[in-house]
Amino acid sequence: MRARRRRLAAALAALPLANRVAATPSPAAPSARDAAGATADAIRYPPVRAGVPLRFPADHGSHPEFRIEWWYLTGWLERDAGFQVTFFRARTTHSDANPSRFAPHQLILAHAALALPSRGRLLHAQRAARTALGLAGAAEGDTRIWIDPWQLVRNAGNDRYRALITAPEFALDLQLQPDRPPLLQGDAGFSRKGPRPEQASYYYSRPHLAVMGRMRTGNGERSVTGRGWFDHEWSSEILDERASGWDWVGLNLDDGSALMAFRIRLRDAEPQAAPLWSTARWQRPDGSTFDAAPVFAPLRHWRSPRSGALYPVAMRLQVADRVLELAPLFDDQELDARSSTGTIYWEGAVVVHEAGREIGRGYLELTGYAAPLRL
Repeated sequence: MRARRRRLAAALAALPLANRVAATPSPAAPSARDAAGATADAIRYPPVRAGVPLRFPADHGSHPEFRIEWWYLTGWLERDAGFQVTFFRARTTHSDANPSRFAPHQLILAHAALALPSRGRLLHAQRAARTALGLAGAAEGDTRIWIDPWQLVRNAGNDRYRALITAPEFALDLQLQPDRPPLLQGDAGFSRKGPRPEQASYYYSRPHLAVMGRMRTGNGERSVTGRGWFDHEWSSEILDERASGWDWVGLNLDDGSALMAFRIRLRDAEPQAAPLWSTARWQRPDGSTFDAAPVFAPLRHWRSPRSGALYPVAMRLQVADRVLELAPLFDDQELDARSSTGTIYWEGAVVVHEAGREIGRGYLELTGYAAPLRL
């Protein structure tokens, strides 16, 4: 709902960048008459509608006619490191009438981060590129998205994902194996994000990914194993104008169950005020699910020395009769993505407790705290 990530604001925040790039002339710009005609034919993004079934493997791939899309990986490596890898695709307002290979019809953006307690803050890298000359792209038909040399690819033969990230401070080469079919969020994949029906995304998750691979940092390279969470969403709508941001969690619990929950907060509202929109889906170990309205309550705040944002990094989360407490791996997991998607947000590895006992691990995303999201 990408900032997640869920991940709706992070991806949507890319749109101002998309429009700035779209406004720059390309090497093969159309004639003035062509440009005038293209302007008259405004870009129309298809709506997200209830009742449209998701179909796999096709819906693992890109949906280029929609305004925004993101593929989002989070998880833990061993018991001491968190990771995040997110790719975004944004369709710009640049007219399809321009046939140039350099025309920025689509933008690809990516974030990657490692949360290492020994560092005390995130190792983070980001990239952005237009889909030109094969250096960046998002394939239709199955998951294959890349900004050379970063990539996220699904092997259709064994339903296994590979994430490859190479950055100056760290590198990840991870294989991620699902143990269950996609978990459709909302109403069979139609996920509401606000009070109006059009404020929605198509959304599915793949919790409890078995992770294995290699991680490189300044301390060298080592093999790692862990557990991850994957989200894929696409949409054409921005957040409600009254929204400030959202809180989102994806939690893998030790009993084999999984929980996704989010709330979209109102601008200028008190912390305990009713949200603009919220939902949660709990998947039991046998694959069955139940939905409930989640209640988020801050337990402790941390103020960023860089942005000045005050984040509720420790949270109490109630879903039906279950009360969970989320504790961050460490406080400073703020991610500054202003050079790609234009946002600052908190995206952090958290430990899950219930009745004083650790019961799982996952990721918490907090957006709109540095400033209300302007999409």
